[in-house]
Amino acid sequence: MTGWRRSSSPRPSRTARVRAVWTTTTAAVAAGTSLVAGCGVLPGGSGGSREPVKVMTFAPEDTRATNMPGMPAMAKAYAKWAKTQDGLDGHELRVISCNEENSSTGAAACARRAVKEGVVAVVGSYSQHGDAFMAPLEAAGIPYIGGYGISGEEFTSYLSYPVNGGQASLLAGNGRQLADVCERVSLVRPNTLAGDELPQLLNSGLSEGSRDKSTDILAAEDATDYTSQATQARKKAGAGITFGSDRPGCVTAALGDRTETFVDSFRRLPEDNRKIRISSVMGSVGQPLIDRTGGRNGPLEGAYVTGWYPDAGDARWTEMEKVIRAHAFGDNRIDPADAGVQTTWIAYTVLRTVIKSLNADKITPGMISKALDNGVQVSTGGLTPTLRWEYDDMLGAPSFPRIVNRSVTFQVVRGGRLVAQKPGFVDVTKTLTESSTL
Repeated sequence: MTGWRRSSSPRPSRTARVRAVWTTTTAAVAAGTSLVAGCGVLPGGSGGSREPVKVMTFAPEDTRATNMPGMPAMAKAYAKWAKTQDGLDGHELRVISCNEENSSTGAAACARRAVKEGVVAVVGSYSQHGDAFMAPLEAAGIPYIGGYGISGEEFTSYLSYPVNGGQASLLAGNGRQLADVCERVSLVRPNTLAGDELPQLLNSGLSEGSRDKSTDILAAEDATDYTSQATQARKKAGAGITFGSDRPGCVTAALGDRTETFVDSFRRLPEDNRKIRISSVMGSVGQPLIDRTGGRNGPLEGAYVTGWYPDAGDARWTEMEKVIRAHAFGDNRIDPADAGVQTTWIAYTVLRTVIKSLNADKITPGMISKALDNGVQVSTGGLTPTLRWEYDDMLGAPSFPRIVNRSVTFQVVRGGRLVAQKPGFVDVTKTLTESSTL
């Protein structure tokens, strides 16, 4: 809305003032009649004076390694749903998507495009190349809300507002989960910068159950066969374990999209008498993969999986599922059980809450980051603990200072379905903190 400006013109005569009052009153009555008739829109409505809010969601698509097309697709569906809700506090939500290409150049290009397009935030996105995308966003003052949690910069940048504990909390939690049930653990993980942090985190969790450190097995991120790694992992996890042992050996595979390729290689190995279970984390294993690999008769039956959120069958996902059915029907890029889709939904829940708290006709990047820094609380309907990004809410550990959600869930595959192994969330604050001392 255009604001009133002080005029430098001489004060009008009394007659002119009377005429102006009559004209203004007549116009107001006409406007009121138009509103009653349904021809006008109240301020704050989707067609009113509030300016549109433009954001970006980026993720890798059509690459040889990790692909997360469901995240931008979920963002687009959310925008369609928001339109039916009179926007975000009266602001039309406009979503720009960008293919991050799983490369540093692609991530940087998406960030530069976000700056050029004048977005107020990057929301619900995926990239392991935080060193490439975060600097351009910081230079423009654009907040990064709810990244997937795969890059270190998401937990160090002053303009990043993570909604989960990232890969760090998953691996630390997975160690905690396996410490009670596994005799030995092998970790198969990407030979990347992000992958280099995973063994230390897993071992931190294992140490809480007095388990030995895991065997670290490196793998190419875009390999088409993992027979060599599967053989080595099985051998190391099963060393000394005999048939009938109370504790199995466990193989944790944290390879993102390529975990399916690893599982296929693992299932082809010759059987022996040792009891070996596959384990993993959400984002590498989910219900669709369990279904594709044979369900209850597949190699993932009995697998232990650590997640950020409740299992996909939990009733707390009902609203998201309704939005997908109504506004993305037939879009096979969106899987409600996919952790990327779920993270994007939660990230846009944060955006919606922040914009509502501002109650402003125009939203800027600085307004969003200031509101988040000043303690806006976000309820996600139980999908996470209440989120808040004030200084006292942050973990403060050297490698992950901006983690505010240190909770994970323990899940297991039973009867071909991924279900809760234990109810509620598990706090891994201590595990994350101690991982930096190993």
